Amino acid sequence: MSSARPPGLPVVDAMTPAVLVLPGPVTRDEVAGLCDDVRALLEAGGAGVVVVDVAGIGPPGLAAVDLLARLQLAARRAGGRIRLRDPAPSLRALLDLAGLRFEVEGQPEQREPPLGVEEEVEPGEPAV
Repeated sequence: MSSARPPGLPVVDAMTPAVLVLPGPVTRDEVAGLCDDVRALLEAGGAGVVVVDVAGIGPPGLAAVDLLARLQLAARRAGGRIRLRDPAPSLRALLDLAGLRFEVEGQPEQREPPLGVEEEVEPGEPAV
């Protein structure tokens, strides 16, 4: 039995989001190119979501907030959205302060309760 991967490209289904890794602090000149990358990834994939890995973005500041807002706008205009991967707590706090809400990878959706949470039922109440 062999553990070698089969030749050719891996099979990716339409539900697998594309990933854009931000390797470090981004300059203002690079923003337009990254917006183009988000649009291209949305057009190439079928999931409608681009995961933006922000772990290496550096110290959060207004430049990071501006970049993420522009990436989200580019994604929305292309009919998709972005999801953040590994944002630092300080970046999340800064985004909240700016009034920007982003979906974060591994976080339950707002309408869904976290897994393992059960509602308490009083004795004698009918089950719903």
